[in-house]
Amino acid sequence: MILKRIFDIVASLFGLILLFPVFLAVAAMIKLDSHGPVFFRQERMGRGGRPFLIHKFRTMRAAHGGPELTSAADVRITPLGGTLRRYRIDEFPQLFDVLAGNMSLVGPRPEVRRYMERYSEEDRAKILSVRPGMTDWTSIRFRNEAELLRQAADPELAYVTEIMPVKAKMYRDYVDHRSFWGDMAILGATFLAIVSRK
Repeated sequence: MILKRIFDIVASLFGLILLFPVFLAVAAMIKLDSHGPVFFRQERMGRGGRPFLIHKFRTMRAAHGGPELTSAADVRITPLGGTLRRYRIDEFPQLFDVLAGNMSLVGPRPEVRRYMERYSEEDRAKILSVRPGMTDWTSIRFRNEAELLRQAADPELAYVTEIMPVKAKMYRDYVDHRSFWGDMAILGATFLAIVSRK
């Protein structure tokens, strides 16, 4: 979809320029809040199964190790990191990934390899047929995912058996019915979900 890619380039570039003062302020706060780099980078699976490094503002203590899933009660999250996650400010650096062509503003959320490999071969092929996105309907439905995982006796088991099957269905539906105006609806719903958080 040429229109989608053009929109991604224009919107991500505009967003990076508009949010430049926010980037500077958040970077300074992260450095004051805890020791470590400003950005967190992690390998995720991109379109066609090609890996790429996703960028986020760091919300955990440097060299934290531990599981790849994060629950709301995760002790690795810094004081500032909790706020950045709550309002999804930690996701802003992914605008660089959109501009670079590794991601889109809207699309299935990019997974780490070990979880992507848990999807069926058919689901994997469909999900990875498009660029992963900064947001989609699953981002809105599971905006409290960290809290759901916190309540689970086994967070990883809950994620794999309860959350991933729902995400797979929603990802398939997105790929099958995606459109420019559908993406606009998702972006609008995402904005409303963020500003309405209490």
